[in-house]
Amino acid sequence: MTSGRDDWRPTASKEMLRLRAEILAGIRVFFADREVMEVETPILASAPVTDLHLRALSCRYRGPGADEGRELFLQTSPEFAMKRLVAAGSGPIYQICRAVRDRESGRRHNPEFTILEWYRPGWDHHRLMDEVDELLTAILGCGTGERLSYAATFRRYAGVEVFDETDAALRLRVKEFGVSDLEGLSRDDLLDLVLTHVIEPKLGHCQPTFMLDYPASQASLARVRDGDPPLAERFEVFAEGLELANGYHELVDAVEQRRRFETDNEKRIRENLPAVPIDVRLLAAIDHGLPDCSGVALGVDRLIMLASGARNIADVLAFPIDRA
Repeated sequence: MTSGRDDWRPTASKEMLRLRAEILAGIRVFFADREVMEVETPILASAPVTDLHLRALSCRYRGPGADEGRELFLQTSPEFAMKRLVAAGSGPIYQICRAVRDRESGRRHNPEFTILEWYRPGWDHHRLMDEVDELLTAILGCGTGERLSYAATFRRYAGVEVFDETDAALRLRVKEFGVSDLEGLSRDDLLDLVLTHVIEPKLGHCQPTFMLDYPASQASLARVRDGDPPLAERFEVFAEGLELANGYHELVDAVEQRRRFETDNEKRIRENLPAVPIDVRLLAAIDHGLPDCSGVALGVDRLIMLASGARNIADVLAFPIDRA
């Protein structure tokens, strides 16, 4: 006897699954040709990211050495573990893996997704952007991407002067763009609303757009370059209005990294979010000697959407969250 339900079937067609397999194989050939080693790291870890905008799912492990139970976090990206490998002397590495983020579901998001992440010791973010360009050309057949500073992007597509407008003026500009609920938002929150609501849909339509030189307040795990104003050595890549990748010239100062983690937790508490454990193993690896390096994470499902022309992420996944 059958239930009559049809949601056991994959949402991606057989042709799409074949394309997905071809793209994954192409990525592996790309890195094999460049002698970048493929690695695997755990999806479970004792500490998640501290970023306020990323929510990690957790589970409880019970077993030898954890009879009372031990909380573990499903990783939002393999970043921390891969940096530990680089600090241990792995050389250039890449990984294609699953990542999980809570509260992310929609036409362009699935809570469980595939991520491509790689690290290049001895490279700055400009050289890494060159390689991202080469990968996108190999997979998508697109032209060389344009590169715009964060400030120039905001000026061109939204008429916003990132470093000159006061918070009050910026708040008024955001209201003009149709966003009304601004209570308690920081300057970076306001800028992010401008980016997602106004700018992002306009980016990368003729060629990929690399946006770089972020405000220092948005450095995350990137190093900050001195100047007036100081700028984060970070970039994001957009194609066809989709955010595709996020890269850093990596911070290699353990003291500064700990300070950023602690600052994030302070912000979490102010916003009534739970503070999270700090990844002390990552800090120990950085302190041991994370070499000068750059790294980037790229959304594979979105890459496949671009290659196929799919408008919904479910079309490139075998089983999205509602069929899991």
